[in-house]
Amino acid sequence: MVPYVARSSPPITIRRDDLPDPDGPTNPSVSPSDTFKEMPRKISMGPALPINESVAFSSDKTGSDIAAPWSRVPFGYGARIGFRNLVVALFLLPVAAAADGVTIAALGDSLTAGYGLPVADGFVPQMQVWMQNQGVEVTIINAGVSGDTTSGGLSRVDWTLTEDVDAMVVALGGNDLLRGIDPAISKANLRGILEAAEARGVEVLLIGVEAPAGNYGPDYASAFNGMYQTLSAEFEVPLVETWFQGLLAAAGTQDRVRNYMQPDGIHPNLQGVAEIVADLGPEFIALVQSVE
Repeated sequence: MVPYVARSSPPITIRRDDLPDPDGPTNPSVSPSDTFKEMPRKISMGPALPINESVAFSSDKTGSDIAAPWSRVPFGYGARIGFRNLVVALFLLPVAAAADGVTIAALGDSLTAGYGLPVADGFVPQMQVWMQNQGVEVTIINAGVSGDTTSGGLSRVDWTLTEDVDAMVVALGGNDLLRGIDPAISKANLRGILEAAEARGVEVLLIGVEAPAGNYGPDYASAFNGMYQTLSAEFEVPLVETWFQGLLAAAGTQDRVRNYMQPDGIHPNLQGVAEIVADLGPEFIALVQSVE
């Protein structure tokens, strides 16, 4: 099922006040001038389109229509996700017994950082609690920076991968998509991140973002979406195709997705994060298992 997605008309204009500035430096540089205003603040979003069989969701802010990164993921994940979770659960007890001392660095953007939420409600704290409730003792480092691109992630991967880090989750690309960055550049940045992890013997879970064809055209979407699959195969690391698949499965229909989102239509709320955590949790357990 291919949902209807709006194309910007007139073309999207990124303004100086678009996306929030990163919460931390995007390059490990002595001088802040090297990274000053690397990112715009937020992209202007148009009013939500009429509900169709599957339709892009956008916020109520005025401006050009652009699909949120999760808007093209098809529904119907429920049965597959439930089966996968059951399979992973079979390995839970032996993994829990061997998981002491495992440290995971979650390298990402605002979705990882927990943008717009109290600290305890963000993705990393919720995942930490979820893992502990499953009997898995693991430390998850929040290496998410709001507004970060794959370039920013590459610039800080070396000092993210400290000696105590055993595994890394890479969840970057959403801001590259919002800015229309050439997928070849994003792919090269992600390759650099995976090479850094490989050089240190660090296990990786790669989480992608799905680009809708309607915003920058089908060629852009194909190149952007394909880079995650290519890198996953090249470095032999597991891939979750999109961050939002658990949230979409919980929502069931496109018009109910907004119940799990903050008013900006881009970032999940407390319940939305909980659904994402429940979906990605088994993948985190498998990552811990790969370390052992």
